[in-house]
Amino acid sequence: MASSVFHAPSGAPSIKQLECQNYVGLGPSVTLRFNCVKTKTVTARRLVVTASKSHDGATKKLGISDAECEAAVVAGNIPEAPPVPPKPAAPAGTPVVPSLPLSRRPRRNRKSPAMRASFQETNLSPANFVYPLFIHEGEEDTPIGAMPGCYRLGWRHGLVQEVAKARDVGVNSVVLFPKVPDALKSPTGDEAYNDNGLVPRTIRLLKDRYPDLVIYTDVALDPYSSDGHDGIVREDGVIMNDETVHQLCKQAVSQARAGADVVSPSDMMDGRVGAIRAALDAEGFQHVSIMSYTAKYASSFYGPFREALESNPRFGDKKTYQMNPANYREALVEAQADEAEGADILLVKPGLPYLDVIRLLRDKYPLPIAAYQVSGEYSMIKAGGALKMIDEQRVMMESLMCLRRAGADIILTYFALQAARCLCGEKR
Repeated sequence: MASSVFHAPSGAPSIKQLECQNYVGLGPSVTLRFNCVKTKTVTARRLVVTASKSHDGATKKLGISDAECEAAVVAGNIPEAPPVPPKPAAPAGTPVVPSLPLSRRPRRNRKSPAMRASFQETNLSPANFVYPLFIHEGEEDTPIGAMPGCYRLGWRHGLVQEVAKARDVGVNSVVLFPKVPDALKSPTGDEAYNDNGLVPRTIRLLKDRYPDLVIYTDVALDPYSSDGHDGIVREDGVIMNDETVHQLCKQAVSQARAGADVVSPSDMMDGRVGAIRAALDAEGFQHVSIMSYTAKYASSFYGPFREALESNPRFGDKKTYQMNPANYREALVEAQADEAEGADILLVKPGLPYLDVIRLLRDKYPLPIAAYQVSGEYSMIKAGGALKMIDEQRVMMESLMCLRRAGADIILTYFALQAARCLCGEKR
């Protein structure tokens, strides 16, 4: 049994009834009990405090004044505290070397979870996600083979349920992609601006159920085109720019009329942002935002998406209007035009393979930057996880954090619901 001795000045009042009190100076893992013996002296009252270890809860106060505590310390009776922990031993065989003469050791700021959290530069939240959802006219939800976990959702049932799940974990932004019946497709994509079409009906339904839901829409002709291209195709295979923009303006206005918050031209036609902005303003939709697909590359990562919508080009490719994956500076040309024409958000697509482009736009432009983690990126992570080649959840979260670190304010991702549940600590 250890003992501590307190000396108090003669003018200090005597301390009574300290038995079974806990010592205030110790950490919560070690509790001391006291048996006090009062001895008479000429100049001071002398307290001999015996302490014993116990583990019965938090440290209790002695009930003595600050002056008495300070007097004890001044008299040389320093309260006991846990000892300095011993230095951890190195494994046998570790060489003994002098310390490197380093004034800066970055590992010091990474030495514990609390330290790492304190200095984390980038954060990820469900509010950063926009959830892409495929919709169709049917009542049943149809699995998409190339995108495990994704479905063509029935617009009246499955879609509403999926949006409710997303909102429960903080994802309150969605972007809609329609699977349009082949019978409604045409060379000029007129179904794109049918006010009673699938997308406008869906917008009205969602806004009726969830008025504060942020709805993004896709502005392009490929889901509505019998040719599968984003624009009107001339007989020689050329995608017609200005005529396509005319159709896109009508499509954007139709979506805004239904209640869309953000229209998102993904077609990559020249001049379409300015034309859509003018069309929206002329119809009284000055409050509707434009998220421009500013740097949309002619990528091979889009395959699963085109399967989901059955919207593969009937012939050729999209290289005359989408960007060359080899080009970097060209993104600045597109961004400069979109900013000048009135875009509210600049988007880069795909995401992870184009982190350099995301960072380029983040550094050069003050507008919000969006990144689209496309279907191919999603499906690769899902396939790797299914084959136990990677930890799906960890890779998913790392990929999203990398997009944020590169400069994306928002991320369009099919992982939105799964990642938000992970962030919220849910296991479903």
